[in-house]
This record gives sequence, C-alpha cells and structure tokens, in this order.
Amino acid sequence: MAITSANQLELLQTAEAVAREKMIDPNLVVEAMEESLARAAKSRYGSEVDIRVAIDRKTGRATFTRVRTVTDPEAIENDMAEMEPDEAVALVKADRPKVVVFNAKSPVYDEEGEQTGTVDVRRFVMRAPSELDRMLIEGVDQATDPVIGDLIADEVPPVEMGRIAAQSAKQVILQKVREAERDRQYEEFKDRVGEIINGVVKREEYGNVIVDVGSGEAQLRRNEKIGREAYRNGDRIRCYIKDVRRENRGHQIFLSRTAPEFMRELFKMEVPEIYDGIIEIKAVARDPGSRAKIAVISYDNGIDPVGACVGMRGSRVQAVVNELQGEKIDIIPWNDDAPTFLVNALQPAEVSKVVLDEDAGKIEVVVPDEQLSLAIGRRGQNVRLASQLTGLDIDILTEEEESKR
Repeated sequence: MAITSANQLELLQTAEAVAREKMIDPNLVVEAMEESLARAAKSRYGSEVDIRVAIDRKTGRATFTRVRTVTDPEAIENDMAEMEPDEAVALVKADRPKVVVFNAKSPVYDEEGEQTGTVDVRRFVMRAPSELDRMLIEGVDQATDPVIGDLIADEVPPVEMGRIAAQSAKQVILQKVREAERDRQYEEFKDRVGEIINGVVKREEYGNVIVDVGSGEAQLRRNEKIGREAYRNGDRIRCYIKDVRRENRGHQIFLSRTAPEFMRELFKMEVPEIYDGIIEIKAVARDPGSRAKIAVISYDNGIDPVGACVGMRGSRVQAVVNELQGEKIDIIPWNDDAPTFLVNALQPAEVSKVVLDEDAGKIEVVVPDEQLSLAIGRRGQNVRLASQLTGLDIDILTEEEESKR
C-alpha cells in the first residue's frame, strides 16, 4: 500500500471516527498513526535512521522526514542519526536559501530511556520556505549556522507499505488507542471511589461480572457479589466503586455490592436527613445477603434517627433491603457509652449485665438462659455482627454460668 496513492483525507476521517467511538482526543489517534508510519518507514530506510512522520491536521498529507542531530565528534555513536558540526554547517551553506530554520524542542532522556524533559534547539529543514513557514519563522534568525544539539531534517520519499508493514502499523495504532482509552477511563473515575454507580451487565467471566458503566467496563468480582445473586446480559445493576487502579492490562474499575460502605451510601440516597448531615451512620456491620446492623446518631434532638431511617411504614429501609436481595437490617441507636451501645447492638436479645475490660478490649455479657441462642444468633451471626459494630471482643454467658463463677 502506497501512502501517496491513498486518499490523504481518509487518514483524518479514520482518526476522527476512532476518537469518537473511543471518546478520546483525535490528536492521540493521529499521533499513533504518525508513529506507526515511522516504524514502517524504518523497515525500508534502516532501523538506525531517525525517521519522523508528520500528518497535516487539515489535508491529511503525511510527510516523511529524516532527522540527524548535530553531535560532538567524540560522542557520535550512530552515523545514520548523528553528524559532526562541520558537516552540518557545510550542508546548510550548500543548500541555502533552500533551508528553513525553526525554533524547536528536543526531548531529554535518562539512562533508562524515560523522557525527563525537553531542551530548546533549532531545526534546520532542507527545503524552500512556504507561505505558512514564513509566518512561523518570524523572528527566527535564518542566517545562523547549526551548532551541537540542533537538528538537520530533510524530507524523504514516502514508503510503499507491504502487507506485513501495514499489519504492524495497524497493531501500533490499536495499542496506542487502547492506552489512550485506559488513561481517559482512569482520569474519569479516579476521583469517584466511594460513589454508587449504575451499569448494565455485559458478560460474566469465571464468576466475575463485567459491567458497562457508560464510558468503559468495570469488574464486579465474585467475592464482591451478594451470595445468591445471578445476573444475565442486559440486567441493570447498582454497585459501589470500591477501587480504581491504573493497570497496563485488564480492568481498572473494581465494584462491590458486599462492602459496608455500599449500605451506608444506599441509606444516604434514601434518607435525606443522612444526606444533609442531620443523622450520621457511625458504624456498619454486614453479613452480605443475610443480615446487617447499622448504628445511627441524630444531631437534632427533634429527630429520631432510627425512625427516620426506617421511614413511613418502613419504606426507606425496605428500599435498601430490596436492593440488597432481602438482607435484614437492624437499625441501632449509637451511644458513646460502650456497654450501653453493646446492649443496643445485641438486639433483639435482652441483656442482664455487662462487664467491660477496656484495657484488654474485651467485654462480658450476661443474658438470661432462655436468651442465649437469640444473643448468639444463627451460626454466631448476631454476636459476630455486634462485635464488628462495636469493635469489641464479646464473651456471652448465661446467668447460670455467671453465678457458678
């Protein structure tokens, strides 16, 4: 495929179409095309030759240029990409006035090949100046000679791209577009950790659900799903953005439906008093899909925090329960006094006595004999959630066991 025979505007049209589809800057796509064409050109001119390609953003014309850097004779390592100052001066003087001098910036790299900045240099282009050039070079000394660090650039014929070179160019463009897409997605979502997002189930991979979140894909891992949930393609889903990480491959946005913060954010959406800061959720403990406990406090003596969270005929709490697949929720009043708060946290069990050891972070709770199973809960669920909610290790004794000590 010859660049010269192709419709030059087609390059720009393709770049704009890809940019629109991927929601990225069209310039990034054009830069990827320039890099891919430069790589293809090196297969003809040689890998040691510094070939650069510039695509005109208006006409789509691709210009292939060989660039050589003016280098100290003792520091020259590559004769194909570097030249001595005397040679550069002679070349420029021989071609004047068909030489245009531009101010330019040249990248600076560290020992590991990472760009660390740029330096100001001059670029000597070996051709007669155009009308546009005359506008760009205003104020630049055109009679100057090249010195160490300056660039000598002369246009070379476009390359004929064979099948392999064309395929390689396509791969470079696709890779650059993917990188730009990932950068855009990361920048868009990095500050949204902690928010609730709505999406559409796209597919399932090894138990992980891939969710379309509008401008990209996110992953709901199997351990972040509520146990008995099953999804089909096209299902709408609401999740908590748990983490956003810059990754070279795979997904970057990680969702959760089991995080305690998900329940906290759901209540904030359903209860205006929480959103306004009148009521605060002080602690959340969850056994996802089964049962949860939340501790709430009101900063307005005229508002009951538990009643506000429950809502008229339970409408507010029921909306959260429905979203969490029937997860039962105990709403408990917060208390700064640890024993009192623990008594509340162990509801619906009744507590006879509480003995607190603050130094050890342990607490003993005495309950009536008939309340023991209720206090512990099914498979220890009630006492486990109360422990998570209060941050204390809880030992439960019956009145009979306590009397024998």
